[in-house]
Amino acid sequence: MKFRKSVVVTALAATAALSLSACGGGGDSGGSGGSSQAGGDTLRVGIKYDQPGLGFKDGDTYSGFDVDVARYIAKELGYPEDKIEWVESPSANRENMLSNGQVDMIVATYSITDARKQTVNFAGPYFVAGQDLLVKADNTDIKGPEDLEGKNLCSVTGSTSAQKIKDKYAGSVNLVEQGGYADCVTMLGSGGVDAVTTDDIILAGLAATDANKGKFKVVGAPFTEEKYGVGIPKDSDKCQAINDAITKMVDDGSWEKAVTSNTQGADYKYNTKLNPPKPEPCS
Repeated sequence: MKFRKSVVVTALAATAALSLSACGGGGDSGGSGGSSQAGGDTLRVGIKYDQPGLGFKDGDTYSGFDVDVARYIAKELGYPEDKIEWVESPSANRENMLSNGQVDMIVATYSITDARKQTVNFAGPYFVAGQDLLVKADNTDIKGPEDLEGKNLCSVTGSTSAQKIKDKYAGSVNLVEQGGYADCVTMLGSGGVDAVTTDDIILAGLAATDANKGKFKVVGAPFTEEKYGVGIPKDSDKCQAINDAITKMVDDGSWEKAVTSNTQGADYKYNTKLNPPKPEPCS
């Protein structure tokens, strides 16, 4: 992983600084984490800015489960909070951002797939999500995708998750598309749709916002597996260090704390058969 170094020097000191750089041992050591970095080094981490409970930007504040995982990994790699540079990483741009060196790693509900492995590498997974349904808290009729026959189901424009339900589970479901999941949740609250679908922890994050607490619940019947990994460039040597950090986060209880705090109020329980996950061997 190629990390940036920003060193501010005066013109008169430039030659001396270059000489010291050539002789000194500061900078990226390629170690497995916990080593100190040169004072100006930064770690560029790609996250979502618009997923409450996972990756969310509010002014200068960044929050969510993905953000907490990224912070933990960064610390283990030797980068404290003030050395992290957060970078918005929309889903469609993630492979290009890693390949072009715009970010050092991406922690953004980034599912590990064989197709993506052709372009980038992954550490992890750090969470295994599953497609699920969000309904009103008092709903007792919808317990799984099969119960959506004749009902209105919302997902975002361009997503394949709702169509998957129509194709495999409920052929007569009425699909409603919105520009974002927050819009879907608004429709759910007003009765415009009966359910919203995407990955379970994304739904939990939406339901856990202050405005939505207590109003909705995740059905808790996931019917797919999505392994969220840490995306890294093909030439990165940090896969094992990141895997070690994830394992440590699970072992010391920080992982459980992060999941709980970011989904509180959503009536959500993660799939204990798949979580906490064990990182896969680095290729």
